[in-house]
Amino acid sequence: MRAFANAAAARLEHADAADVVSWAHRAFGSGLAVASSMADTHLVHLVQSIVSGIDVLFLDTGYHFAETIGTRDAVAAAYDVNLITLTPRQTVAEQSLAYGPHLFQRDPDRCCALRKVEPLERGLRPYRAWIVGMRREDATTRSDLRVVEYDRARAIVTIAPLARWTQRDVDEYVTRHQVLVNPLLLDGYTSIGCEPCTRRPQPGADPRSGRWAGTAKTECGLRRQPGRST
Repeated sequence: MRAFANAAAARLEHADAADVVSWAHRAFGSGLAVASSMADTHLVHLVQSIVSGIDVLFLDTGYHFAETIGTRDAVAAAYDVNLITLTPRQTVAEQSLAYGPHLFQRDPDRCCALRKVEPLERGLRPYRAWIVGMRREDATTRSDLRVVEYDRARAIVTIAPLARWTQRDVDEYVTRHQVLVNPLLLDGYTSIGCEPCTRRPQPGADPRSGRWAGTAKTECGLRRQPGRST
């Protein structure tokens, strides 16, 4: 599967995003899902226009903004998808009893592992491949992102059809297709995660600088680095 993913990555590097999605559907059929944080919806809109009724996985960490939950509900109602909400094994209250309150402040890596990574890995088990919305432009930690990667640890193929997209590409797609927009994007937020760990970035700052502000943390751990997983 690693060789298959590497060959596909080379072949699809310059392919249109819609063509990448079409390839993924042909290659994996019902074993394909798309993941969305509902920070935006352009990826879901694109995929459902090609693969009707596709499973869309959403991680409800228990810490989301109300606007993010509202965006999820709007997507479920307006788009041709099967929305599946994944939840952690513990509620926020149960986690606080087990680990102490405000774990997101004291140990954000542990909090993300419990509320994002574990439920996602559990939710991915029925699938052979998943589509993600990550872009190389998002952060320096994603500059090596390939259009197709094999995640050996999870035994799943990761597909990033928007890897080469710029923010201008995103904006043009949203405008052209009148895509649903998380209201927080209109209120100064540029990267949206859990409410306690998300701030509006300073003008001109890196779009992801509002995530885990004041810490060295830049990723939640959902993406496996290719060098570690292939």
